[in-house]
Amino acid sequence: MNLLQIASLLIVLAGVFGAINYLFLKLPSAIGILIVALLASFAVMSVDFLFPALGMADEVRSIVLELEFSDALLEGMLGLLLFAGALHVKIADLRAEARIIFLMATLGVALSTLIIGAGFSWITGMPLLIALVFGAVVSPTDPVAVLGVLREANLPKSLETKIAGESLFNDGVAYVVFLILVGLAFPSGEQHGSGLAHAARLFVQEALGGAILGVVLGWLTFRVMRLIDDYSLEVLLTLGLAFGGYELAVYLHVSAPIMAVCAGLLIGDVGTKHGMSETTRQYVDGFWKIIDEILNAVLFLMIGVEVFAVAFEFDYLVAGTLSIALALFGRFAAVAVPVLLLRPFRSFETGVVRIMTWGGLKGGISVALALSLPDTEWKPVILTATYLVVVFSIIVQGLSVARLAARIGREPDLL
Repeated sequence: MNLLQIASLLIVLAGVFGAINYLFLKLPSAIGILIVALLASFAVMSVDFLFPALGMADEVRSIVLELEFSDALLEGMLGLLLFAGALHVKIADLRAEARIIFLMATLGVALSTLIIGAGFSWITGMPLLIALVFGAVVSPTDPVAVLGVLREANLPKSLETKIAGESLFNDGVAYVVFLILVGLAFPSGEQHGSGLAHAARLFVQEALGGAILGVVLGWLTFRVMRLIDDYSLEVLLTLGLAFGGYELAVYLHVSAPIMAVCAGLLIGDVGTKHGMSETTRQYVDGFWKIIDEILNAVLFLMIGVEVFAVAFEFDYLVAGTLSIALALFGRFAAVAVPVLLLRPFRSFETGVVRIMTWGGLKGGISVALALSLPDTEWKPVILTATYLVVVFSIIVQGLSVARLAARIGREPDLL
């Protein structure tokens, strides 16, 4: 299948599965599409098991492998999704929560990676350094999944800002940590270097370089938009910033996710206030909401069908099931430690640790990172564990976090 045929198939299936969810399941759109995609995938597997001569599962598996999920997300969709998410987060709100967001996106990611990696090494017996790679894979909260749930959860504004801000930044930081750990664990790969000095240089280059590039490109786009009063052209400029800036960041070897977030924040705040007419603001906002919804639907569909890439061996499934608890504990540490460090200096919302722990959803980024790993004996168990963690996170945590937040809001002030 060529690229256009694959894109057409994904859009058709996303529309069909979305309609099934809307008419029958009535769940939040993205989660409902994921569940329908999973049910359809398991149905194909069941038919193939009962009638092996049909070879349906093998045919679908070949199509799924053609999708190249990792490349499609990390080098294409992610930039648009992060840019769209950042457009609706205000810099002033982020500034008010800057310390906790910074600590969770840095110290929190490091703690989560260490805890999950050490536990996964103990569960599976794999070398610690490779297990730490798995820790980096499942540590980031996926902004696509998180922001989709926030629209349904009706959380307090400050808590929503903490969750949204952290999710937008920690996936970029975790991606840099992932690159460093992969370089140390698999030094023969063509993308990898070695040594702590190289790791430190890579982190600064990726994280800081991505932020600087995003601010510079966002500012230049804003200055051009101030000279124009044509909503269609200004929408096109924002699309060019998201597409072109992401690819430029990849070319310059700086963090493309962080670039997209910083550019989106600047356009969504400074750009909408000082560079757009009211008509342009409405069109830009509407356009990116539609892009966000469409790509969300396609992404969650792709997560659902990626089950065909998972190895269903008993030992892998056991390791994956245990990893769900491990990932939750790592997430708890990533939230609780920064909150405890800052609690003497400021107050926090009721139940902030519990809500942010349960609301820190994993998503497509984790699956894409796992799929991008070099082909080694440990990749199948890492991919299976990652997939189980992600599916549990989106379905179980995603469908219950709003009720949890409502219940905790009526309790005394506890962590």
